[in-house]
Amino acid sequence: MRENYEGDTMKKGGVKILASNRKARHDFFIEDTIEAGIVLTGTEVKSIRQGKLNLKDSYASIDNGEIYLNNMHISPYEQGNIYNVDPVRKRKLLLHKREIRKLNQELTLKGLTLVPLSVYLKDGKVKVELATAKGKKLYDKRDDIAKKDAERRMKQHTSEKYM
Repeated sequence: MRENYEGDTMKKGGVKILASNRKARHDFFIEDTIEAGIVLTGTEVKSIRQGKLNLKDSYASIDNGEIYLNNMHISPYEQGNIYNVDPVRKRKLLLHKREIRKLNQELTLKGLTLVPLSVYLKDGKVKVELATAKGKKLYDKRDDIAKKDAERRMKQHTSEKYM
């Protein structure tokens, strides 16, 4: 078992977040989340460990009973040479068949979308946190911004009074 050293950036439980999709929480109502493995090549894993990936505008889709992650950009590994692959290719996600069926049912019946929220290392393996989400309208986004702004102002005023 690997011990956490001072210079090690691992969080408790052996999880290190490599990238997160902050825009997803702004654009969607998150219904449910699920953890999935991802099929990668060796140079992609090395590039991901360096933190060279982007989840912006990425989504997951179900094709023939398999889940694929689309539009996730992984920069080519510098020492990869001929082993580098297309940075924006479709990547297969690893889930049990019953989980895929459940997700497919939710997507078709409720009209939800599969959105990746984060990519992280868990016990040395690259994992993706997927969310079933429903799109927000413009007025919903404005409401969220107004609530956050009001909370921020209240917090500022309370901290100023008691100092």
